[in-house]
Amino acid sequence: MPSAIVTSRCAHCGEPCARNATFCCAGCKTVYELLNEHGLCDYYTLNENPGSAQRTPVRPDKFAFLDDPKTTQQLLQYQDAEQAHVTFHLPNIHCSSCLWLLENIHRVEPGIRRSEVVFSAKEARIVYDPQKVSLRKVAETLTSIGYEPYISLQDLRRAKPPVNRKLIYQLGVAGFCFANIMLLSFPEYFGDPHMESSMENLFRYLNLALSLPVFLYSAQAFYSSAWNGIKHGFLNIDVPIVLAIVTTFTRSLVDVLMGTGSGYFDSMTGIVLFMLAGRLLQDKTYKGLSFDRDYTAYFPVAVTVMKDGLEKPVQLPDIRTGDTLLIHHQELVPADGILVRGKARIDYSFVTGESVPVEKQMGEIIYAGGRQLDGNMEILTIREVAQSYLTSLWNRTELQQEKKQRPSFIHLLGQYFTWVVLFIAAVTTIYWGIHDKARIWPAVTSILIVACPCALLLASSFTNGHILRILSRRGLYLRNAQAIESLAATTHVVFDKTGTLTGRDQSAAEWQGRQLTVSERSAISALAAQSLHPASRMVLDACGKPLVKTIDRFEESAGQGLQGWVHQMHVQMGSAAYTGARDTGSAVHVNINGDYAGCFRLRHPYREGIRAMLRQLPFERSLISGDHDGDAPSLQQLMGTGATLRFRQQPQDKLDYVLSLQQKGERVLMIGDGLNDAGALKQSDTGISIADDGHHFTPASDGILEAKRLRDLPAFIRIGKASRRIVLFAFAYSVIYNITGLYFAVQGLLSPLTAAILMPSSSISIIILTYGMSEWAARRLPVDDHHRSL
Repeated sequence: MPSAIVTSRCAHCGEPCARNATFCCAGCKTVYELLNEHGLCDYYTLNENPGSAQRTPVRPDKFAFLDDPKTTQQLLQYQDAEQAHVTFHLPNIHCSSCLWLLENIHRVEPGIRRSEVVFSAKEARIVYDPQKVSLRKVAETLTSIGYEPYISLQDLRRAKPPVNRKLIYQLGVAGFCFANIMLLSFPEYFGDPHMESSMENLFRYLNLALSLPVFLYSAQAFYSSAWNGIKHGFLNIDVPIVLAIVTTFTRSLVDVLMGTGSGYFDSMTGIVLFMLAGRLLQDKTYKGLSFDRDYTAYFPVAVTVMKDGLEKPVQLPDIRTGDTLLIHHQELVPADGILVRGKARIDYSFVTGESVPVEKQMGEIIYAGGRQLDGNMEILTIREVAQSYLTSLWNRTELQQEKKQRPSFIHLLGQYFTWVVLFIAAVTTIYWGIHDKARIWPAVTSILIVACPCALLLASSFTNGHILRILSRRGLYLRNAQAIESLAATTHVVFDKTGTLTGRDQSAAEWQGRQLTVSERSAISALAAQSLHPASRMVLDACGKPLVKTIDRFEESAGQGLQGWVHQMHVQMGSAAYTGARDTGSAVHVNINGDYAGCFRLRHPYREGIRAMLRQLPFERSLISGDHDGDAPSLQQLMGTGATLRFRQQPQDKLDYVLSLQQKGERVLMIGDGLNDAGALKQSDTGISIADDGHHFTPASDGILEAKRLRDLPAFIRIGKASRRIVLFAFAYSVIYNITGLYFAVQGLLSPLTAAILMPSSSISIIILTYGMSEWAARRLPVDDHHRSL
């Protein structure tokens, strides 16, 4: 079909332009003129087409709610008479040009003093002068240059998790003390014959003094963990670590005070240092992401309320029954209400999984969680936000209960390890009690020192921490190390359909019927162009631009279809009931001159690489969808003949299905995206939420996966299995080390010098070994040069 001739690309975003056009749309032209006016066109020299993500139009009053002092106070992190600090999430940040422009935003708005961008979190921390500019103006300025802030109700209700500064301080103290103890111990390591006795004693007492902060402060995390395990009747892996720390310090203290040796202060501080380093590596995992989101992360801060004919922004918690809400195009319905004005075409896919929008007539109920697709409408609130249908879905009892986690194999190994060490120590005590009581103390303390399971914990901490970081670089953000283990143990994968296997923002109409002539296709296109209905837009995209735009005797029946005369042909298109065709699911049927010609099947295309991904998954698989079963044949072919397909599933149905699989002994990996998947995601052994962008709503889950990386799911599972093998290999290494050390320890032959060399050497070798093996395993992951973090 003929179309506009493309001769150039947009000077701002790089999209194709029509003949003799410099910009593809008025939005790009406006941004370009604004940057040019303030001398910021260097923005275009830093990257190719840096404005590619900045073409979304925003209505002028969208940020009017920021004029409310109550809202402003909740968003600001600091404020005085001269400055105010605020952090905005800016989803459109994507390249170095964005950083440069945002850090120079004070040239656009002088009231802004400075801006600091955190690229990984897609956040800008802005300091502005409240005497010169308002918070609303700051948000509108960001929007004017293409970086609209995303502000949700959750931003008012929950602060970001604080940084664990205590762990950082503990690590710093342990590192300082360990380094200095090692330096002071060198003369004794090498047996310097020229060292005076007084100097030797001074170094020993200095080592004792340096070890006290580590023993009393830095090791507190291990004490509390071991004590909690003992209180619950479980000997976790921190118990032998605490025994090793206490025993090492006690024996070293006795040796120094009795003048019989320098002790093992270097080994003790080394144990604490390396253990804390491993924990910090895992604790630093992606604090910018929220794995426990609720509906407030999806709702806006405020909505427009109609009072006495005036529009007033009101915070969502302040909405009351009987308020009239003005819902703009593409806005979310925040509370259950009755349609009182305007046209309503609601997308409920987030709540129900049903991909086909629902038409609502005047007087009908519209439930919270739907998105308006057809202009503005007004609804009369019948339930407050906290009592809406969407909130009741989220607050179901099963979503408030913590799912029972299977114990980590690390803790199981640690438990057995602890009992074995205690058994060996007991046998050694009995043996030397019979043969030589003088050797009991050195033998037992050496056993507890050498048999410290630091190699196993270091292997687990450093391997899992590094694997988490590797996965995040590829677009999979897991909650913690336990999620790696559960992902690797998967035996059954359950998929949602809408928004998971298919994209939410992509749709297509596929013609099924007799072959159309050029004039017939043009006539259908011309008729579809007369309607703003989403299905008509999809048909128009499938047919291309019409050759003519004149329609005679055009008629449209709301929610049913449309008809008219084009090219002297009578064209009728719409639902099966409207055209008299057989109902075949989601389709737009077409009659030409009274004869049925076929239909446009409305599909949400599968994400790129889905077919190959499913072929590589070596597990049983299921699909549970809230959508209709019109695509069942193609989905069965896609998923495999042995796959289970279930359609029109309610949230409770999905949860029950996951429970039934677990009762059969399956380890379930659930992949979904909407609130209707929240129960199943929570109950599954591993729940992963799909996100198309950083601010897209994701229910509570064990992980968040960028939608474009779903095709790499088999590789992610493989690296999870590799992580388990690496830890087991390091454990075997640790066992060999411990057996060697115990051989000498049970005889009381282990010297301080030998222990001082073995303990740090073992820890350092474990770190190098696990890092190298993790990097080698990561090479099996697909490389995406265009990957960007959430």
